[in-house]
Formats: sequence, C-alpha cells, structure tokens
Amino acid sequence: MSTNSFGRIFRYTSWGESHGAAIGVTVDGCPPGIDLCACHLQHWLDRRRPGLNRFTTQRRESDRVEILSGCFEGKTTGMPIQLMIRNRDTRSKDYSDIADRFRPGHADITYWQKYGIRDYRGGGRSSARETASRVAVGGIARRVVSALAPETRIRGYMVQMGDSRIAADLADDDEIDRNPFWCPDAAAAEKWATRLDAIRRAGESVGAIIECRAIRPPPGLGAPVYGKLDTDLAAAMMSINAVKGVEIGAGMAAAELTGSENADEIRPGRSGPRYLSNHAGGILGGISTGQDIVVRFAVKPTSSIRVPRRTISLKGEPVEIVTKGRHDPCVGIRAVPVAEAMMACVLADHLLLHRGQVGENQGTIGKATKSATTSDED
Repeated sequence: MSTNSFGRIFRYTSWGESHGAAIGVTVDGCPPGIDLCACHLQHWLDRRRPGLNRFTTQRRESDRVEILSGCFEGKTTGMPIQLMIRNRDTRSKDYSDIADRFRPGHADITYWQKYGIRDYRGGGRSSARETASRVAVGGIARRVVSALAPETRIRGYMVQMGDSRIAADLADDDEIDRNPFWCPDAAAAEKWATRLDAIRRAGESVGAIIECRAIRPPPGLGAPVYGKLDTDLAAAMMSINAVKGVEIGAGMAAAELTGSENADEIRPGRSGPRYLSNHAGGILGGISTGQDIVVRFAVKPTSSIRVPRRTISLKGEPVEIVTKGRHDPCVGIRAVPVAEAMMACVLADHLLLHRGQVGENQGTIGKATKSATTSDED
C-alpha cells in the first residue's frame, strides 16, 4: 500500500502532486469546538510559500488554503476537515527533457522501480510541494496544542548551512524572523547570504541542519516502548523531503559523553523538578519531562541542479542530465516551517492520546508542575 497518512488520534492524509490541479489534506480526529478559520492556517503557509526571496524557488504560488469541511461558524465540528491548496504556477514543460531519464539523488528511479510509472513533472508526489499540505494541517494542530497546553510554543530555525554553523553564544530568538534563513544568528545569516548567492549562480545547491523546539511542553506525553514521543518525532521529521538524519537532544554527540556528563541532574525547584541540563532533549523513556523538546535534522542538498550529472535512461543507457526549472538552492530554508508543523502534529496527537488514557498527569512531585526548566532557581 502507499502510506499517505500520519498520526493516530489526530490523523491526517495528504494528497495531490506538484503539477496537478491542487494539493490538500484530510484531517480526522480534531476535537470539536476549536476556533478555526483559514486565516489561522494562512499565516503559517505564508512562511513556507515559494518565491519569498531570491534564496528559494521562484515558482509563484499564493498557497491560499480553502477549508471545505469540518468547520461551522468558525469552530471545528469534530468531523473530518478537508483542506485544499490549488496549484497556479506549474510549468510542466521544464521537465520534458527528463521524461525518459532519472535525476541522480532524486526519487525518480525508486518510484519507477516500485510503481512502474512516475510523474516526472517536478517529481509528482515526491516533490517538496507536498509539504504545503503539512504546514496547513500544522496550523490546525497548533490550535489543538494551544487549547490543551496553552503554555507550549513551537519554534524552528536553521543552525547550519553547509559546513557553516551558528555561534551558540550569539543565538537570538528575536533574530529568527528578521532574515530569510530563519537563523537566530545575524552574523551567520549575513555570511550564508553571500555564500548562497554564489551557489545559486553556479546552478548548485547546499544542505542544512534545522533545529525545532517545543518550549514549555507538559510532562507525561508519550508512552513506553512503541509509543515513544521521540519515536514519533523522529518519524515525523524523517518523513520530510530530503531529510537524511534526525537526532533528539544531544543526539549523536551523546556517544562522546560519559554517563556523569550525559545524565541530566535533577534538583527541587519552585514548581517541581528542576533539571541542570537537557542532554535528553526533554524526553526520557519516550515520555516528556517538561523541559524543552529539542529535535534536529539534516537536509541534503537539492537534487535538481543545473550542473551536468551522469545517469541512465529508462532503457538503461548511460546519459547526461541537467535539470531545468525553478528549485531551492537550499531546501533547508523552507524546511523550517515544515518542521514546526510536524512537531505540532505530533504534540497534538500525543496530547489527545494522553488525555484519552490518563487524563491529567498522575504522578506529581513537590508542587504540581506544568513544565521543567534548566534555570538556577532554588
């Protein structure tokens, strides 16, 4: 089967292709009575929309979302919510030269090997165009999270482009929305702009690393063994186009630490347990601690480039390929709002799962706690 659905209680199914008439998503499991209108979703879609600046694809799509069902008088009804985004600026002729050959690094060849048919116009279903649907449903998920965990905030940003990382001591949350890279380091963003201009002019591309945080989440989300919160977060991020690696908290760097360095020590705080560090990324045993949930993932360079590459044709003959069209020189830029959307979907799902099984948290420590911090309060 072709699996196009994600989530258990808060569950969505996306549909559509890059150069089809429209793309969209069907959302099931959203609680009734949640305030919702198209404007609540459009804000997030505008952050992902193509053509916003010279560093993203110049495909001109307004990405106006339409709510076709599941809402009445500005509130969700508890019934399936159908969202649609029409494709307006398709240029399928740009892909006619690759109809009989496979792009290296792209899903062209695997789709053909699996299905025996492929939509070569922009990659069809494998195109990152599909992520607009995720951002739309992420807008609904954020409304659910806000209703069930009002203190929780979700924030994504780019921490690395190519081999250039941000300076952790210069990270400024307010800077994220001031530059086209969603970067918390103004100096790094300026450096990246110069480098990406050169990469773009050369017809090349570059990869990136994105970090996404859930700030002040409630403790107790997730379940042991197969229902772990970090399992679902990793699956959510890994499902995003071009993602090749995911880590939680210290991630791969945890292998370099000793047990005493890695274990996040715990002290009593004013409103519950207080952690002295967050190597665990806010999750222990698959269950949230109340600390910030921290996820990072690596995005590979865009496969569609203007640099000639060797490949094969449908007949198995050796050929050369140059991809025309409008492509992101760093797809990681527009992956930031997608990461936030997937984080929101996972949290919404786990909040509903938790409410269904447990209700309120069962085990309180000291004073009732809604979240844990890494501050030095006593």
